Amino acid sequence: MPTEKKRIQKDIVIIGAGMAGLTAALYAGRMNLSVLVLENALVGGQIANATGIENYPGLPNVAGKDLIATVQQQAESFGAVVDEFDMIEKVSLQEDRKIVETESCIYEAGSVIIASGMERRKLPLPEERKYAGKGVHYCELCDGHLYQDKVIAVMGGGNAAVDAANFLTKYAKKLYLLHRSKLRADESAQEKLRSNEKVEILLETEVTALKGEKRLESVEVLDKATGEKKELAIDGIFVNIGVTPNTALFQADIKLAEDGRIVAGEDCRTNIPGVFAAGDVRHKEVRQLTTAAADGTIAAILAEKYLAQIRKGK
Repeated sequence: MPTEKKRIQKDIVIIGAGMAGLTAALYAGRMNLSVLVLENALVGGQIANATGIENYPGLPNVAGKDLIATVQQQAESFGAVVDEFDMIEKVSLQEDRKIVETESCIYEAGSVIIASGMERRKLPLPEERKYAGKGVHYCELCDGHLYQDKVIAVMGGGNAAVDAANFLTKYAKKLYLLHRSKLRADESAQEKLRSNEKVEILLETEVTALKGEKRLESVEVLDKATGEKKELAIDGIFVNIGVTPNTALFQADIKLAEDGRIVAGEDCRTNIPGVFAAGDVRHKEVRQLTTAAADGTIAAILAEKYLAQIRKGK
């Protein structure tokens, strides 16, 4: 017979350990609440991959992993527990005591803060599955080291793609940046990439096919301006073509917007009392590192107020 899972009581369970989730943990911990942060991928989310952040107040230039490590240490110094190895299987949020069930435990909490962020959109080609992990990658921080002195391509034109390309130049013998239109990344990041002699930027270019025997060996690309197709010999491609919100776990309980993000106002309150949404997973117009931190702050403070009201009512 399967072993019965241990039930653990917490004041707040935070789902996601990006900037929003860790900031919420920092504030909640400082208010003497018992706090658990659950993360099923890299702590820090997408920002952990940023090689140089220049628009975070007070820090002229900081690596994403260093900034995240600092915030995590602050949160843990106030008693928050960060667990990145226990996958969430299901949640039940409608009742006063919220349930978050992982592979090993069942957590009961008075409040839940959803800061689950987003994940990168998969390359929309039929061969993607064949080469996933065998030349097609979505995390340069995880897999970039596999391509020391190799030819690397990065697909995408936003900040995430250009940051990834700048990061991967430390490994690449040659690096292509491929994008179907103009670059949208910050000018400073673009300039850094353009000044690197290893880099060739191909705009108005679409990847139309992946090729190789047991692993990726080349990509077929289309020059949209001329209609010409050609093949680029590469060892790996890192894909940054947009993101999808991580909200599948919450569809039964939480109101979602058309884009799949969670409907919550600037107070981060969702349609369920005691459940808050923070960071990129929240439906909002502006999504920046500073706004993620702001969401985490607001969610934690209002979650504490919610818990105090519940205790007072009892």
